Amino acid sequence: MTRIFMFPGQGAQRVGMGRELFDRFPHLEAEASEVLGYSLRTLCLEDPEGQLGNTRYTQPAMYAVNALAHRAAVEDGDRPDVAIGHSLGEYNALEAAGVFGFADGLRLVAARARAMADVTGGGMSAVVGLPETKLRFLLLRAGFADLDMANLNTAAQTVLAGPVEDLEEAGQILEDAGARMVRRLAVSGPFHSRYMAPAAAALAPVIRSARLAAPAVTVIANCTAQPYTAENAADLMLEQIDHPVRWRETVESLLALPDPQFTEIGESTILTSMVRQIRRDAKPAGTPAPRQLAAA
Repeated sequence: MTRIFMFPGQGAQRVGMGRELFDRFPHLEAEASEVLGYSLRTLCLEDPEGQLGNTRYTQPAMYAVNALAHRAAVEDGDRPDVAIGHSLGEYNALEAAGVFGFADGLRLVAARARAMADVTGGGMSAVVGLPETKLRFLLLRAGFADLDMANLNTAAQTVLAGPVEDLEEAGQILEDAGARMVRRLAVSGPFHSRYMAPAAAALAPVIRSARLAAPAVTVIANCTAQPYTAENAADLMLEQIDHPVRWRETVESLLALPDPQFTEIGESTILTSMVRQIRRDAKPAGTPAPRQLAAA
């Protein structure tokens, strides 16, 4: 059996998250609040100023709660062979693999959140019901060269990123072409697209000055669907900002491992639902596993 831990990212947050975890790990809650300069407990449990949906606050909150949920799983006797995370969740996968510690990871996430929040003027839309090849063709034919595919989640679910006007105009065209749903996402910017290059540049000095250890368990990168190494960690963490999340490819490659068992860490079921759909649509047996895992 291959045990795979999955960590959700932005979009899984909710008011009330982490209550039992804060009580179980009060020292880590206090450490997180000290790093952030505000009460993590108050933000997650009460959100009195309505900040939990603001990426500056969402990312640190999700990272901290995911990290505590991982500790709870380990204390309860479950340990992964592979760790993966969707967007922000990849930082939790790296922390779970020992690439950096809890507090250092939180500092990196807070810097990531600030850099990404500074890029405005665009948005994201989820498109359901169109395969990637058809979606690319439709966007090309309609002249939407300014829209990027940001999240390749499943065979039938893709998230687009780019100028808001283009997203609005493309939505009706895609629905007329057979999309079951096109829905704007409640995000502040065009994440995981070319438009986030300034955020990657702003984050680069922080990432490149960080002490990053070799992963103790395999972590699959969002932007390559291949494993992290000690040598490529900084590059992959930066490329993740302005490159698409190749979630479907990541999961498909892991399905080639012996008896893969996926566990979503925390209270979310978003990634579990995606894995279920990807399993149904999986390629025939024999799809290669990531290079570092193929001989494992």
